[in-house]
Amino acid sequence: MNRFAELKSMIEAMEEDFRKFYEKGNKSAGTRVRKSMSDLKQKAQDIRVEVQQMKQQQGDE
Repeated sequence: MNRFAELKSMIEAMEEDFRKFYEKGNKSAGTRVRKSMSDLKQKAQDIRVEVQQMKQQQGDE
């Protein structure tokens, strides 16, 4: 469940920049949102690969 906590933490950290961009039109916040979303995408991919590897290992047992 540690991976879930990591994802949750990343999303919570983005909240302020989302608000600044969508509610106040802050362009710099939009840049940070895009960067954070890219990092989130990479983290999700890493978790996806990890899950697949764990499934394969469980199938071998």
